[in-house]
Amino acid sequence: MKTLKLLLLGDSGVGKSSLLLRFVEDTFTDEHQATIGVDYKFKPILDNTVKLMVWDTAGQERFRTLTSSYYRGAHGVILVYDVGSLDSFNDIEAVWLKELDRNLFDIEKKEVCILLIGNKIDTERQVSREEGRQLARKLNCLFMECSAKTRDGVEEAFQLLIEKVVQSGVLELDDDADKKGRAKLIDGDRKNETKCAC
Repeated sequence: MKTLKLLLLGDSGVGKSSLLLRFVEDTFTDEHQATIGVDYKFKPILDNTVKLMVWDTAGQERFRTLTSSYYRGAHGVILVYDVGSLDSFNDIEAVWLKELDRNLFDIEKKEVCILLIGNKIDTERQVSREEGRQLARKLNCLFMECSAKTRDGVEEAFQLLIEKVVQSGVLELDDDADKKGRAKLIDGDRKNETKCAC
């Protein structure tokens, strides 16, 4: 079984762990427990032909050196900010893109599919949807907004990135697996999506 590896990156408290739990286990808790180092979850996808492995990295600076080895082999990256925190939005460029350059692109010299997620759309905003779209255009990546708490957009966001990774051909699925595994990934509205280079 092939493995598709995704990374979740962003400041502490933006909801990376909550997004992961909502997607993999369909659960949510209001209690915030900071990730120490890294955590990961598995989920079978594409009619059980691919094992999705999602790495949830700690957002605190003191853990960034611990997580560099976990960037290896990543097929996709989800950059997460909290729409209620302008600082977390600004850190996407100021911190997390630099982390990607340092830990992924220099190691493997490859392109990965990137999805920018504005999380916590159920809360008061400091960052507009349009500002998120503009940043995604600037970074040439996909964009979605969602809420791990209410479920809004979570499944669609992960599936959008999975679909782009599969379409990019990096998994080298055999023709049968690709045809039957071409998931019913997104049925609904793609108005939050932007194009990417992957």
